Amino acid sequence: MKLGILRTDTVRPEWAANYGEYPDMFKALLGALDPSLAFATWHVEAGEFPAGVDEADGWLITGSKFSVYEDRPWIHRLLAFIRELHTARKPLVGICFGHQAVALSLGGEVRKSVKGWGVGLHRHAFRAEPSWFDGGDRTFRVLVSHQDQVQRPAPGSAVLAGSEFCENAVCQVGNHILTLQGHPEFSADYAREIMNFRRGIIGEATYQEGMASLAEAPERERMGRWILAFLGEATGGDH
Repeated sequence: MKLGILRTDTVRPEWAANYGEYPDMFKALLGALDPSLAFATWHVEAGEFPAGVDEADGWLITGSKFSVYEDRPWIHRLLAFIRELHTARKPLVGICFGHQAVALSLGGEVRKSVKGWGVGLHRHAFRAEPSWFDGGDRTFRVLVSHQDQVQRPAPGSAVLAGSEFCENAVCQVGNHILTLQGHPEFSADYAREIMNFRRGIIGEATYQEGMASLAEAPERERMGRWILAFLGEATGGDH
């Protein structure tokens, strides 16, 4: 399977040497779980877009520091491309910004949460078990970094998982779109870098709580396997 990654941000230069760009993080996580995967990347933040929806078998939209409702040409173009993917029923996974972009592009609502920033390790819980679920514990640990939230999912979305802080954390549209507010691709070290950088923005209490939460490990590989299982089903493959 060829996975097309739509890159929506650039990692800070002082971090990139250690952690890579966001597509590199996904390649490391998903490629280790399935070495047969092929990847292609389009830097959509820089205006680089695929020629069409058939350039890859499945698609993934990365996280970003931008808000999906910002008036930027590349964001408008991305939202239009999401609608094209949806119309063509192409497999698509959205992460954080990608999660929110899918919701907004298909008629949902995204805005800053009155609850403030979510950082560090959060626990989300499944309300229903989709076909690609592994049958294990319905709660899972995931790294998060967001202030925006999907306040109203797009019409036709199934809300699969959430928390008291983020009710609409995992959504699915049909059998072809899966979106997650959390970051399975993040390592704890990278989450720590972001929190240190944004300490003055997120507030001291939230910062301290987020840093303390890193004492537990995120379930990165488990979430990676979910993504691959979903893509396998959506493409008719066996990933």
